[in-house]
Amino acid sequence: MKKSTLYTGTGDQGTTSLVGGKRVPKQDLRIETYGTIDELNAHLGLLSALLSPKAASAAPLLLDIQHRLFSIGSYLATDTEGTALQATTPVHPEEVKRLEEGIDRLDAALPPLCNFVLPGGATASAQAHVCRTVCRRAERHICKLHTHHPVDPLLLQYINRLSDYLFVLSRWVNFVEGRDEIYWDKGCK
Repeated sequence: MKKSTLYTGTGDQGTTSLVGGKRVPKQDLRIETYGTIDELNAHLGLLSALLSPKAASAAPLLLDIQHRLFSIGSYLATDTEGTALQATTPVHPEEVKRLEEGIDRLDAALPPLCNFVLPGGATASAQAHVCRTVCRRAERHICKLHTHHPVDPLLLQYINRLSDYLFVLSRWVNFVEGRDEIYWDKGCK
């Protein structure tokens, strides 16, 4: 079997294809949106690689999230005006619930939050904050896209919960690593 060519040259003029074949400019909001989901997925892969053995119990849910984000990217890349969505692309209520359960499980182990937390501490904790901010950017893009091309409301809910999960995960990683949280100094000069 011959290997496929990694380069096609079809995007050399600044356009790319949506699922279904419709060509759009590479700066199209849909491309920016699923590109940000791809960026988040890459950051989650780095986060998983940075987890120490003490925090390794978070890895299975992170892998599940990565698979879901790949499906979300496919969903967002589909020209729904001319192409039917594949049955595997929508977000299901159980996946939102899984994130909520993950948030509750991690948060139950943590002390109450009384101050704003700055990113830092353990490397994996800081990376979880990077993931959280990229997730929030993806959410903003999805909301903007939704005004032009309706998006499944469960997708919006899932991405919103994901950023919450990543915040709690960042705190939990510092907790299990024995690292102090870094609190915002309100009186900074």
